[in-house]
Amino acid sequence: MSDSELFLCLLPSILALLLIFILVQRKQTRLNLPPGNMGWPFLGETFGYLKPYSATSIGEFMENHISRYGKIYKSNLFGEPTIVSADAGFNRFIIQNEGRLFECSYPRSIGGILGKWSMLVLVGDMHRDMRTISLKFLNHARLRTHLLREAEKNTLLVLSSWKDNSVFSAQDEAKKFTFNLMAKHIMSMDPGMAETEQLKKEYITFMKGVVSAPVNLPGTAYRRALQSRSTVLKFIERKMEERMRKMEEVIEKKAEEDDLLGWVLKHSNLSPEQILDLILSLLFAGHETSAVSISLAIYFLQDSPTVLHQLREEHLAIARAKKQSGEMELNWDDYKSMEFTHCVINETLRLGNVVRFLHRKAINDVRYKGYDIPCGWKVLPVISAVHLDSSVFEEPHQFNPWRWQQNGNVKGNTSTSNHFMPFGGGLRLCAGSELAKVEMAVFIHHLVLNFQWGLADKDQAMAFPFVEFPKGLPIKVQHQKLV
Repeated sequence: MSDSELFLCLLPSILALLLIFILVQRKQTRLNLPPGNMGWPFLGETFGYLKPYSATSIGEFMENHISRYGKIYKSNLFGEPTIVSADAGFNRFIIQNEGRLFECSYPRSIGGILGKWSMLVLVGDMHRDMRTISLKFLNHARLRTHLLREAEKNTLLVLSSWKDNSVFSAQDEAKKFTFNLMAKHIMSMDPGMAETEQLKKEYITFMKGVVSAPVNLPGTAYRRALQSRSTVLKFIERKMEERMRKMEEVIEKKAEEDDLLGWVLKHSNLSPEQILDLILSLLFAGHETSAVSISLAIYFLQDSPTVLHQLREEHLAIARAKKQSGEMELNWDDYKSMEFTHCVINETLRLGNVVRFLHRKAINDVRYKGYDIPCGWKVLPVISAVHLDSSVFEEPHQFNPWRWQQNGNVKGNTSTSNHFMPFGGGLRLCAGSELAKVEMAVFIHHLVLNFQWGLADKDQAMAFPFVEFPKGLPIKVQHQKLV
């Protein structure tokens, strides 16, 4: 075929694409879209947006865009036209109108690796049903007793391995703690057992793929993660089949009735595929974010001696009162009395921003403060930009837990306040938010009472966009006995 014949064959397609482009551009000129830059064709500005930067900042990319276009601007991210919001009011508006004007819309690659029944990607009634199951299992009574006790048990197990003057990765230790807790909580798997360690190994490979570029080619982290996902799901499936056989034989142990797998099998009508994706997504959510939050607390506290002193005083008072009463284990009253600790947790989550932005999509044409957001466009409310906004938080880059105090007490219900949203909000508020705070508080309690620590090598939290310490947060520890 000659070049002229090839051109004639391709001409209708070229003209059609040109016509579509002209129509889209004409429609957009009639809309009052926010200012911005759509970047390169197809790629848009995704690579610039995802370029690693310090987790205690919003990054050079966003700083430049906000200074040029304002706190609400348009872009092309993850292959789709997108409205990015660093505006506290608009972010709140998006979350309040979940299911009416906006819905969750994560990139297809996330659904491919977490599963189509993952709570992270589900919308509508199915998400509500999955979340209800999680909330019923993570009820207040269970948190007060079983989960608090397990959090303390697993904290002590990890800390007991820390040797005087030893150097190790605090990030790895935090991940060990949260993984062991979630494995026990979800499938009654004991730490240190061969099957637990094997699952952990596969899960680490899986996690590396979740935070990697979604390139499904041999040798890539994403391909290896898909393979590990299959291995992890087969493992969970075997556990599920064993549990169902035991249930039929009515010989299941009481301990196994207390885990999520047994609870879902007994109290829900989910299909096996839905149960598998639910368990995998909860293992992901409950392990990774909590581990990073604990690592951030360790990082901020080692550089904040005044904060650490007041924190130790609070936990010394709790420990001395327990010793005097002859009690050993922490209880719910102890947890609720950790007022300054809750301020430290809030400040760690605000400054560290484990969840930096949310993926949403407009399901109707929306108008906000004179701007048009067309139906079908992606919307990214950037939580970290509000947490680090000087017009919202005074000196936002300072680690200052006292900002959460009012007349010496913790301010209100900060988890649902207008500007502080470390766990999202609205209909999609994280079901495990209270569990995450329990884990952090219990770990901090035993850490500050038993250890002094400092950085063994320079490191800082980076957003990749998931938050991580590139060197693993190496620390050197020394034992101390305060009680």
